[in-house]
Amino acid sequence: MTANTAKNRTLALAGVFQATELVRQAAGHGTWSGYAASSCLGSLFKLESESLQEIYGGREKLRLGIETLLAVLQGDERYTESLRYSVGLMQIERKFQRSTRLQKKIGDGLEKIATLGAELEQYEREDLQAHEISLLYSDTISTLSPRIVVNGKPQYLKTERTVDWVRTLLLAGLRSAVLWRQLGGGRFDLMFGRKKIMREAEALLLG
Repeated sequence: MTANTAKNRTLALAGVFQATELVRQAAGHGTWSGYAASSCLGSLFKLESESLQEIYGGREKLRLGIETLLAVLQGDERYTESLRYSVGLMQIERKFQRSTRLQKKIGDGLEKIATLGAELEQYEREDLQAHEISLLYSDTISTLSPRIVVNGKPQYLKTERTVDWVRTLLLAGLRSAVLWRQLGGGRFDLMFGRKKIMREAEALLLG
């Protein structure tokens, strides 16, 4: 495995953990990191990109994911939910990859959603896109098992905007899980290659 492959694999894994950490924030606190969420949303519309940096908008936009990944690998129990969601997405990814019907439906849907709200301010456009992605998620990924059950406070999980973003972030996490797998990642890497991943993540943080 070349250094570049290891770096890209770690970036993709950080993409998974960035999305799931944002889900944890949204469900538990009703707020989440805006720049990190924008990066996740944007990654869903870059299906034909030349590099992972382009998909996420630059390594710096994945800082939350890299930090979360490191914390999880170091055994920080504050991120137990982020880890659980990430493992769930990796389980779903296998079934998603076997369904060309779902892949086409999501690809076609994202292509249309990407053009929505061009005349709006960024936050309004992103909320509109998140709402449409939430509907797409319900029609597609929600049909796969095991379904990801999001834990949080009812007052937040009953809010439409929060639910829209939770589903959008889960789909973004799935997108990153697909990339992770395509780059050769697997559960054995997480189980037995933790030190290598940690070294790569630390190097990414240092720039």
